[in-house]
Amino acid sequence: MEANNEMETIPLTHLCKHYKTDIHFFESLESYGLITLIQVEQTTCIQTEQIREVEKWIHLHYDLNINMEGLDAIAHLLHKMQQLQTELTHVKRRLNGLEDF
Repeated sequence: MEANNEMETIPLTHLCKHYKTDIHFFESLESYGLITLIQVEQTTCIQTEQIREVEKWIHLHYDLNINMEGLDAIAHLLHKMQQLQTELTHVKRRLNGLEDF
């Protein structure tokens, strides 16, 4: 898989070949807001920074047979967990500050 270094993007056609999937899978991920596709000179691409996310969705969808609605639910739960983790960290810091008194 060769990235376009100028824009740090990879054409979807390369990803489809590499992961042995079709372009509709990536379009579905975008329609659920799980990835962002961009156009570079009339070629649909994805930013290289999203590759880890793409690999996660591919694994969940193809290896574990989770449908798009399930992927969307998982994304929502992961986001909520991250928010709660951030909140917990903030609360712990405040409690540690109070213990000093």
